[in-house]
Amino acid sequence: SHTLVGESMENPWLYLGENVTNGINLFQSAVEHGVMKVIVSSTANLFDDPAAMPITEAERIVPGSPYGESKNILERMLYWLDRTKGLNYAALRYFNAAGAAPGRGEDHTPEYHLIPLVLQVALGQREKIYVFGDDYNTRDGTCVRDYVHVLDLAQAHILAMRALDQGSRTYNLGNGKGFTVMELIEMAREVTGHPIPVEIAPRRPGDPDILIAGSDKIQRELGWSPRYPDLRTIIETAWAWHQSHPHGYQDR
Repeated sequence: SHTLVGESMENPWLYLGENVTNGINLFQSAVEHGVMKVIVSSTANLFDDPAAMPITEAERIVPGSPYGESKNILERMLYWLDRTKGLNYAALRYFNAAGAAPGRGEDHTPEYHLIPLVLQVALGQREKIYVFGDDYNTRDGTCVRDYVHVLDLAQAHILAMRALDQGSRTYNLGNGKGFTVMELIEMAREVTGHPIPVEIAPRRPGDPDILIAGSDKIQRELGWSPRYPDLRTIIETAWAWHQSHPHGYQDR
């Protein structure tokens, strides 16, 4: 599916059309072929105006963009397929997936994700990193986000799949800690040993001030516990990947 908040604000039809249509086709095919267990990657962008932090599964859903709305529609679709067809599902709401595993990392073309962009500056592939807005209601004016390591997300998928026989479920997935964009950049400077120049740019539509996950539910029900709970380690694993694969998967 398409996954970029900013792009969805510029081209809502792409997200509300293709993401939803592709989901309908996939779920219909699954049910018709007897595939009655599904795990869906959902998003923190369901929560544009949370009443409290961290954000739990009980929080009112107010999507912050057409991208978030497309994920909300898919979650509601799954709810009704459970009720009417017996399809068991797990909707895993990622906050900010980040980090890398040995030999496996982020390689997007074009690149839109913050940590890879910051590390590309450290590698000399970009002149500077653009920070979109410094007037948010946060401790330094830049957005606060919760970063969760990809290997911790993988473990959450395994645990959720094993639990599907006991019924459908929805979980928010993060570390429960928030870092501003500028704090992340400063941490990347420490990890890489490189100055990472910053230029402040206008805000992007659809970016809420703060998103921090409350993941107590999956910890309580499935025993999930992040093995990479600190931002430094997450950035260190990403930096190791980008150093060994400066051109992504072309560097095999």
